[in-house]
Amino acid sequence: MNWIVTTALRFRALMLALAITLIVVGVRSADQIPLDVFPEFAPPVVEIQTEAPGISTEEVEALITVPIENSLSGIPYVEAIRSKSVLGLSSVKMIFKRGTDLITARQLVNERLAQAVPNLPQVSSSPVILPPLSSLSRAMKIGLQSEKLSQMDLTVLSKWTIRPRLMSIPGIANVAIWGDYDRQFQVLIDPDRLQKNGVTMADVELAVRNATTVGSGGFVDTPNQRFPVRHDSYIKSADDLAQVSVAFRNGSALRLGDVADVKIGSPPPIGDAIINDVPGIMLIVEKQPWANTLEVTHQVEQAMAELAPGMPDVHVDTTIFRPATFIERALENLSRSLLIGCVLVVVVLIFFLYDWRAAVISSLAIPLSLITAALVLYYRGQTINTMVLAGLIIALGEVVDDAIIDVENILRRLKLNSKLEKPATPFKVVLDASLEVRSAVVYASVIVVLTLVPVFFLEGLAGSFFRPLAASYVLAILASLAVALTITPALSLILLPGAAHREKDAPLTAGLKAIYRWILPLMMSGSRTVIGTAVILVAGAVCAYPYLGEELLPKFKETDFLMHWVEKPGIGIDAMNRITIRASKELRSIDGVRNFGAHIGRAKVADEVVGPNFTELWISIDEDAPYDETVAKVQEVVDGYPGLYRDLLTYLTERIKEVLSGASGAIVVRIYGPNLEELRSTAEEVAAAMKDIEGVSSLKVEQQVLVPQILVKFLPEKMAEFGLTPAEIINASSTLIKGKKVGEVYEDQMIFDVVLWGEESLRKDIDSLSHLMIETTSGARIPMTEVADIDIVPTPNAIQREKTSRRIDVICNTEGRDLGSVAREIEEKVLASVDFKQGYHPEFLGEYAEAKASKEKLMLLSLFSLSGVFLLLLADFQSMRLALIVFLSLPFALIGGIAGAFLGGGIISLGSLIGFVTVLGVAARNGIMLIGHYQYLQDEEGMSFGRELILKGAEERLAPILMTALTTGLALVPLVISGNLPGHEIEYPMAFVILGGLTTSTVMNLLVLPVLYSKWGRVPSSI
Repeated sequence: MNWIVTTALRFRALMLALAITLIVVGVRSADQIPLDVFPEFAPPVVEIQTEAPGISTEEVEALITVPIENSLSGIPYVEAIRSKSVLGLSSVKMIFKRGTDLITARQLVNERLAQAVPNLPQVSSSPVILPPLSSLSRAMKIGLQSEKLSQMDLTVLSKWTIRPRLMSIPGIANVAIWGDYDRQFQVLIDPDRLQKNGVTMADVELAVRNATTVGSGGFVDTPNQRFPVRHDSYIKSADDLAQVSVAFRNGSALRLGDVADVKIGSPPPIGDAIINDVPGIMLIVEKQPWANTLEVTHQVEQAMAELAPGMPDVHVDTTIFRPATFIERALENLSRSLLIGCVLVVVVLIFFLYDWRAAVISSLAIPLSLITAALVLYYRGQTINTMVLAGLIIALGEVVDDAIIDVENILRRLKLNSKLEKPATPFKVVLDASLEVRSAVVYASVIVVLTLVPVFFLEGLAGSFFRPLAASYVLAILASLAVALTITPALSLILLPGAAHREKDAPLTAGLKAIYRWILPLMMSGSRTVIGTAVILVAGAVCAYPYLGEELLPKFKETDFLMHWVEKPGIGIDAMNRITIRASKELRSIDGVRNFGAHIGRAKVADEVVGPNFTELWISIDEDAPYDETVAKVQEVVDGYPGLYRDLLTYLTERIKEVLSGASGAIVVRIYGPNLEELRSTAEEVAAAMKDIEGVSSLKVEQQVLVPQILVKFLPEKMAEFGLTPAEIINASSTLIKGKKVGEVYEDQMIFDVVLWGEESLRKDIDSLSHLMIETTSGARIPMTEVADIDIVPTPNAIQREKTSRRIDVICNTEGRDLGSVAREIEEKVLASVDFKQGYHPEFLGEYAEAKASKEKLMLLSLFSLSGVFLLLLADFQSMRLALIVFLSLPFALIGGIAGAFLGGGIISLGSLIGFVTVLGVAARNGIMLIGHYQYLQDEEGMSFGRELILKGAEERLAPILMTALTTGLALVPLVISGNLPGHEIEYPMAFVILGGLTTSTVMNLLVLPVLYSKWGRVPSSI
């Protein structure tokens, strides 16, 4: 330590140059640092989707989902496998342990998936691994609508012009298109019409395939040149395709238009979109985990602006969902709080030090420490987000503490030195003064860091959220320690010798010392009363703690809201469109609601595995609109649709809940078991047990219900009579009902499918299916009912699996009561009142489960951290008694911390707990500073233990203790005064806890700690 300080003093000009260089580098790097709202909080996920059109849910599970699950089991680093099977689609999610490299995980999945593909049924498409997505993957939602262009025209524009342009932007993983109506060349067949013309379906299929075939023409060599040969397809329109010859009759061609209707159409939609009251297209831009949301957003907006001249008749709305707005507001609010905090800290320094040179030296620790922390995070590939800024704000007042202690002591020693007959050189005075407080500086800084170490060991979502906060805080504190040991002494030697002539204290300091000289003797005279009162206050705080509510994370003040609307399974898209358009008109009539967008069902290769009964409604409210009033009005409209399940969430809240449990509720009771009927029955019992619990809201049982399905059951004997096989019947019926792709038409770099399909009259009801004509080997046609029974049977709409078992969720949110008490009562009542049969068991998940696990781990690790704090105190003081005095003073911070939690809303979140941990480090610093000075007066200045020692030592440490407490506290005051703004949601309650803890710990350190030292601070000659 001697060497570090001595070297810094000798090379003080170099220290000054290094400080200036660091500030310049930090300022120049500011524009390059990536910004985001939150750190990446989701574990690595790899999702595999497999399309199997027309396959029932149970068949999808048995033939596709389970085989894929089995092939993926045993992959290293996998934490969970979740799957969902719905009509015609299988989705399997691999959730990997946090920290797993996503690219490695995708490679491992791809290798195993290749082994499973040969075992999948031929009717299924090849499995697709979805692009890598971030926890907040949806970076933007863009609405397209037009009064002149049809939905099909908008689809062509979106699919072939807009999407390729957006996909070229770095950081974009996918652009999903909702509401797309693909352009198709459709050949609509009526078997009766084919029979009248003596043509089979196979003849039609062959003619269409031949007409749309693209082949190589080779090349022709001439003596001087080679000419490639290209066959130009003449199929440009439906009329062109209708002119294709199918057969010849009486020397003339029988054309496709003579035996079938040929038109441009679209396939049956699997989803739709409503944009501001009318059908349209919604483009959902999804970003990669390592992409920067702000940068991606700005590039997307720039790309859409560049494309605008080519879309004159299209209205484009890029603000339906724009998380960048919340990020910009959050970072602006936090940055403003950081700036105001800096100003307040500097003001405190000026008033206490009463010397511009001392104030400048101390204040310089702020930019140097914060810039160092930010640069370290930047070069490690981290983003600067609200959690990082929160750590820097909390550290803001503390980073000057080390410099304050050093500068104040150097200034005081220089004044004393100037009064001596033979003054020492400024070099020696500064060196000795810096080394005098090295204990308070080094040990206190290490203790502050040690109290935050438990946060680095938090797992899951809590760890992902709060580790960046702890990292930025710790880096800033360590940087401030380095500054205090190097740059602060060097600048003090350059600037402070000229200030040594001023003998009097600053007016503020002098006044506070006068008051303190009057109060402290009274406290020492009534030592028993003082100690008893302190004990009672600590005990009261501990007893009050259980009355605080619990939650994991607060509600975020986003201006983008989503509503999940879930109708009964089996409803059609047209019906959901009507409901959604009505809701759009009602919501847009609310003052403050800016725009509306909704997507219904699902899109191709997108992250929603749902049916047409599922709709997500999105609205944005104006930033200037009264937030709570507008949200209440929106909630009122949402509640006006009681016939369907609905909720109102912000995107961040929804994503956090989804990451925690895979469901969108704050509390999830997940029931595992083999039989779907028993699962549904048990889930209803669980819901019945939960519904009367106070605070439960938006209660629902996951919609895994039975829906009607048409079952075609073959009659083998009848099939044998007509010489038919199941494959022939399936091929004929699926072609007429589902459609069959038989070719492609190329136009201006766009590709359009040519589809063979039955006329609409053949696929509109069950009777049409029963009378569907099947061609036999003899050329005759028979109705389907001759060779198969057709019936309506129940089938599950969806089957969810996890941990190799089927499962169903009972989900709820909380309202009017804290999360912890509701969750505990739910768990007790469900276990007591629901009889789970053999093979069935519940699991309680969601925000409370995560909060409980994180809280328990934080508490346990904090015990180890506090043990480390005590050992450091023991190493510093070399006295068990002195170490215990400081250590036992730490609970003083709990008194104000718990009071602050009540003032901040009476709810303890994980952020509040970290606030408690943080304030313990500050309290320990002040205790070390005071007790360490007592020891210095005894050991170095020869004062004997007694009342005079205690009064003098306390008075001389009054200013630095108050300065360190005030700078730490005032840095947080802007957060409290500005209120719960966007970006302050986590830091706002944390600031109350820290301010309250600082207040009581400072008061107790100044009034109670001297009393404790006077009674038990006399250290024996040996330990």
